[in-house]
Amino acid sequence: MSVFRSKRFVPTAETRSFGSRYRAQLSKHPFLLFGLPFITVMIAASFVLTPATAIRYEKYDRKVRQVTKEEELGLRRNARKVNMKDEYYRLAAKDLDNWEQKRVKRLPGEHDGIIE
Repeated sequence: MSVFRSKRFVPTAETRSFGSRYRAQLSKHPFLLFGLPFITVMIAASFVLTPATAIRYEKYDRKVRQVTKEEELGLRRNARKVNMKDEYYRLAAKDLDNWEQKRVKRLPGEHDGIIE
């Protein structure tokens, strides 16, 4: 028998604890003791979070929907025909006939832009 052991001394209290037994078995059965519980937790969490996500999206949909079905159906029937060129020229020539040049009053001490 050799004087120095190749394995370190492990006290009996440490060998009986759950953690040390788990660590020893983990190296022999990694999927069974780590992978399977991890996958189980992920699947359970997806089942728990799915209804919460559905409620969140329903709340968002209610917020976005502002037009009733009757209003939605009536939007296209009563809409007037618009020619974009006519609208542009109508808006561009709105006050060309009746305009007056006005000087804007300045605040006291404000520079008026005239060089003296």
